[in-house]
Amino acid sequence: MALVARLARAKAAAAAAQHPNAWVIGSDQMAVRVDEAGTELTLGKPGTESRCIEQLQSCSGRTIVFLTAATLMRHAGTSMLEFIDTTRVTFRVLDQATIERYVAKERPLDCAGGFKSEGLGISLCESIDSADPSALIGLPLIRLSAALRSAGFELP
Repeated sequence: MALVARLARAKAAAAAAQHPNAWVIGSDQMAVRVDEAGTELTLGKPGTESRCIEQLQSCSGRTIVFLTAATLMRHAGTSMLEFIDTTRVTFRVLDQATIERYVAKERPLDCAGGFKSEGLGISLCESIDSADPSALIGLPLIRLSAALRSAGFELP
């Protein structure tokens, strides 16, 4: 959890330094799979088709935890609000042909865990458990709205 929070904070800090009077948002996401020995394994952005296929094979029939961190920051006044959303995705059992077809069509090489729930990746899921469904696509809008209200923004 510390890593994903640090990455979101770093993104917000970089933008806030360039725009010191603006509120800026930084967000990052990582996927975590627990192996048979109980060890947590981070599934990053696969980058290549073969790595993406490997990641999805490792997710087949398992529940993967997606941690999405967001930081709302204003450099002037050194104000900051941050949080982490947890989403649990249970993948259905996936055969090799399904995985290869999905990767070829969606090309989710730059996505944590190697899949996109907002696209064809939803067909790989058995269930998604989340208090904020927008978190899985990279920005938890429900929690972010609450943070913006806390910072004084009027939202409908």
